[in-house]
Amino acid sequence: MGKTRGFIEFNRLKESVIAPDKRVKNYKEFTAAPEEKKLQEQGARCMDCGVPFCHSGCPLGNMIPDFNDAVYENEWELALNILHSTNNFPEFTGRLCPAPCEEACVLGIVKPPVSIELIEKYIVERGFMEGWITANPPKKRTNKTIAIIGSGPAGLAAAQQLNRAGHNVTVYERENKVGGLLRYGIPDFKMEKKIIDRRIKLLIDEGIQFECNIEIGRDINSNELESNFDAILIAIGASIKRDLPIPGSNLIGVVQAMDFLPHNNKTVDGQIKRDKNYLAKDLNVVVIGGGDTGSDCIGTSNRQGAKSVTNFEIMPKPLDHRSDENPWPYWPFKLKTSSSHEEGSHREWSILTKEFLGDENGKLTALRTIEVKWEKKPNQRPKLIEKKSSEKTWPCELALLALGFNGPEKSLPQQFDLIFDEKGNIKGLSEYQTNKKNIFVAGDCRRGQSLIVWAISEGREAAHQIDEFLMGSSILPKKNMSGDLIEY
Repeated sequence: MGKTRGFIEFNRLKESVIAPDKRVKNYKEFTAAPEEKKLQEQGARCMDCGVPFCHSGCPLGNMIPDFNDAVYENEWELALNILHSTNNFPEFTGRLCPAPCEEACVLGIVKPPVSIELIEKYIVERGFMEGWITANPPKKRTNKTIAIIGSGPAGLAAAQQLNRAGHNVTVYERENKVGGLLRYGIPDFKMEKKIIDRRIKLLIDEGIQFECNIEIGRDINSNELESNFDAILIAIGASIKRDLPIPGSNLIGVVQAMDFLPHNNKTVDGQIKRDKNYLAKDLNVVVIGGGDTGSDCIGTSNRQGAKSVTNFEIMPKPLDHRSDENPWPYWPFKLKTSSSHEEGSHREWSILTKEFLGDENGKLTALRTIEVKWEKKPNQRPKLIEKKSSEKTWPCELALLALGFNGPEKSLPQQFDLIFDEKGNIKGLSEYQTNKKNIFVAGDCRRGQSLIVWAISEGREAAHQIDEFLMGSSILPKKNMSGDLIEY
């Protein structure tokens, strides 16, 4: 794979970006395509390692050495076919996935790993540019009907797979446009929404039907849906936002991140007028939560013209390298500095918000914190301890809560009499099949809040099981536990 000594000859390639002070002036993507030769050199770094741990790092089981080698050999259409064989939407993952494959790259033990995600992104973009990616409707139809509730990456992946098997697929989305969190949770500067629209047009041309502004239980009765379809897939994500139940949490200016971000996306798209309650301009903004959603809030606040942006994280500051407790090839818990952090933010670690403070009009003016430390004892969970005399008050007019999710909304699954697991997710009794044989579940509403690459994987796996349920056996691919693809 690649060039025999390519990993010695060539360095890791980083995607060029527009300078922070310029890119924060708009919501457009700010990366620049590298030269084709540089991408081929990066493919050459794939080192014929014998056991490609990148496979196990990728929930989709992407055949990474194979498409790396095809790029190195300048066989771009072949690379695209290899990539599409396991990943329905590499234009999404190539922009949004945190690339666990790269952290499992064998080369990463001694040198910076292969830029796998970058290669993936430009394989698919080359495919669109050359006109290689076209609608491919099935040659025969089975007359089986499937309803998919939710149009995020899990629902879309399942829809395309089931449509390829010849089934008639209808996707229901309660928002006014398709995409789920891809459209309303991910800022445009990370992925412009024309990228979604480009793929959705292909899915429509392939025969998938999309019904927007339809909420099951409100616009269509659940019993009616079961009567009209042979199988149903629930892919509604995990959308119950985690609260911060402390004094002052009801003040004007304390806002959930997943209210703030969708509002901004709809404003950028021209769907609604901006509400000043979701505007960071000239305000001291504190983002509580150090994950990707928190990072997205930072980038959005800077583009809105925030006076200052501070990011709180309750956990200690991670190391900039793996610890002995976190060996390769597992996902590394090390310091991550995103492009949004680089655009302007102050980060605070081991800090706990104790109270939101407001004025006589009920508006947020500040918040009070205390420093914490984590006490670890063998065979026990770490214990949070507040440090004495470490209280501090921070000026703040907008606090964004990016604290994750507590599972899916319960009303829709309850309409179908589905059961939940101990974490509040919809329970799959036989992997993706629920306690009702004709109803299946996939994505974050089944496994909990997770990555886009896991959502696509879940959608593909659920599609295989649905096809098998309807037809007795399945023509769709299935991934085994090792990450290798099994063809039936």
